[in-house]
Amino acid sequence: MSELFDRIDALVASRSVLPPPAERKRLRQAHGLTLDEVASALDVRRATVSGWEAGKTEPRPPERDAYARMLKQLAELYPAPTNSAASEQDTAVPETFTSEPAPARAVRTVAAPVSEASAMTATENTQTSAPANAAPEAASRPARIAKPTSTSRRPVARKAAPDGTPAGDIDARFENGPLAVVDVDAGGQVLAYCTGGLVLDVPAKSIPSLVDWTLTEAKLGAPKLSGPGKDADPLLVLTEAALKRYGLPVALTEEERHAGRIPEGHKAVKQLVRAEWKLTKRGFGPWARIYRPATGSDRQCVQLCIPSWNALDTRHWGEAGQLPPAELARVLGVYASRVMTPRGSTAVTGLELMTALHPPTRASEPDADGRRHSEHNPGSLGKDPVDCAPCEAPDNHPLLKDLPRFHVRGPGEKLFEEAYDWARPMTDAECTLRHLVGIDVNLAFAAGANGLVVGLGAPTHVKAPVFDAKLPGSWLVDLSHVDLSRVKVGKDTWANLDASLLPSPFTPKGESPTGPAWYATPTVAYAVELGYDVAPIEAYVRYENGRYLDGWYNRLRDAYLATMADLGVGTDLPPEEFLAAMDGYRLRDPQSAIVVSAIKATVKGGIGKLRERPRGEGWKPGQPWRALARPTWRPDIRAAVISRTRINLHRKIVKHAAFTGQYPVAVLSDCAVYASDGPSPLDFLPYRDGKPLPGGFKLGVNPGLVKHEGTQSVLWGEEVRERFNAPELNLARYIKDGTVTDVDSGE
Repeated sequence: MSELFDRIDALVASRSVLPPPAERKRLRQAHGLTLDEVASALDVRRATVSGWEAGKTEPRPPERDAYARMLKQLAELYPAPTNSAASEQDTAVPETFTSEPAPARAVRTVAAPVSEASAMTATENTQTSAPANAAPEAASRPARIAKPTSTSRRPVARKAAPDGTPAGDIDARFENGPLAVVDVDAGGQVLAYCTGGLVLDVPAKSIPSLVDWTLTEAKLGAPKLSGPGKDADPLLVLTEAALKRYGLPVALTEEERHAGRIPEGHKAVKQLVRAEWKLTKRGFGPWARIYRPATGSDRQCVQLCIPSWNALDTRHWGEAGQLPPAELARVLGVYASRVMTPRGSTAVTGLELMTALHPPTRASEPDADGRRHSEHNPGSLGKDPVDCAPCEAPDNHPLLKDLPRFHVRGPGEKLFEEAYDWARPMTDAECTLRHLVGIDVNLAFAAGANGLVVGLGAPTHVKAPVFDAKLPGSWLVDLSHVDLSRVKVGKDTWANLDASLLPSPFTPKGESPTGPAWYATPTVAYAVELGYDVAPIEAYVRYENGRYLDGWYNRLRDAYLATMADLGVGTDLPPEEFLAAMDGYRLRDPQSAIVVSAIKATVKGGIGKLRERPRGEGWKPGQPWRALARPTWRPDIRAAVISRTRINLHRKIVKHAAFTGQYPVAVLSDCAVYASDGPSPLDFLPYRDGKPLPGGFKLGVNPGLVKHEGTQSVLWGEEVRERFNAPELNLARYIKDGTVTDVDSGE
């Protein structure tokens, strides 16, 4: 009989009654619990609990019974407000999800998409939800009220915090979030739309007074990301209506766009000068920074973002610049909480994130007089730039000013570590197959940065060094003897391959080297891994080194995975479920998809900025340009990341070829294209019982794993190459949708 009772108990537990998703979150937050704490107690992933609270998934036994038990206990501690209480709350709390204001109320409602219930709920905050039987628009309103600011037409709710922030841990200085979108309503009132649904009245009549209001009353900004670092400055996004109100042009003229700023004689710039505010060297442009020189630890600085001046590049931010103010605040707020408050383009922000996580200086221990001073922060790049090695310098760098004017440096003079752009004609056997399938590495350059040891200081020149795979640097070495037809694929395992069907791992175009050339450490280390000896001729090595990019990788990885989870793509999905989840994932929440795009661009752009070239500064070849004055101008770090990323991909290609006999027909950066009988990656990836080939390609959302990039027919590939008379046209460039726009430019 006891066994029968146990079965009945289990049956009841499998259908344990749970409150609605919004109420689950309200109860958790009312008790000050984080998603991580609940997930740990139930022995599930954080994203799983987030999905339960968003209503995307439902718990299953045995977790369901335990989860129901927790919620029942919390409901006894924190009863849901009555309908009358909810009605009273209606007039006191800013509405978050309604689209039209109630005419009888003095407060303005904030329009936000229903999809915010999934993406924004993943961003921890101290807002609580109304009871399930309340009106729909009340179900997601913030219920915890703080004292209104003197300039707000509505109460100030505690604002959204970065993921995992415990309730009550929000910095009071920045309680209204990292940023605000400034707009003007139909009645002429200037409003600041903050993250989480809050709207503030803005009394400022000019740009200087807007800056003053931001710093003294708006309570915008974000805490520093690292102990020795600096708090993030508040960001104001100005809509076209706000630009008109403050006397700024809605769009830049061709001349202003080329200069990247409005003229110094503009009225708004003169107003700032009179008010003793300063602009950075880039002036009043799409990403203007307005500041006063710091006195001690007192920092006064406001960042402006002007979408109609192309601050939000559509290649990376999609249509974000066209969103209504509340929705734009949501998109930028999610990015700010998970990555950092934007400091400029995604590339600029990617670079700034490196510095924010590893500030160049820190406060020393107190001296004999109890005073502290600024000192070098170990593990950072320091506050002063260092010269690169001559081989690492791009063309026209000051280090190369003595070279003849039209001299072209070859591989024996120039380090040329770039991403793949390689393709080959298809074999007769491949032409008999039906499909070309592209697979793409997720966040490939971030994965290449993970765990990578890079130089922190200046290079040291050495002659005839013994190669050390743990020593970052640039090595002049002959790798032409490495034979890809026989390579080492395990500790004591060698494989025979068809080298004619493989790209060389040592050159971006996949051509085999013909003599000595400069390579970054990961490339030379891979030659050793393949089973071949190396004898460097000379090198520029960096004895001061460390894993500088680890924190940067972790931050961007977590941001990417959290946002993909919002879109319904989790980290532990079996391959078939992962492919299904990725199918049309951007359409589930287009705004979260914008954040994903921006995170990806932050990775690539940040790495690219490490070797920024001169841009319209009246620069002449042989002269220094502005970026060279940055400690983060480090072409050697960029080369090492790209080298490791390319090698990571080649290693998987070799493992796949050794095991299956299949070779890619094209590789572009982080995308590889294979001929296949079927249209899915699972038709050629060697999964066994759901497990991938060790060391080969694995489907999944994590950085370094692969997703389906696109499928076209083999006939399409042959026709395209024939049409453009290009038998080695890189089909990986067009595999996503099959559209070939410009073969010559590769666009």
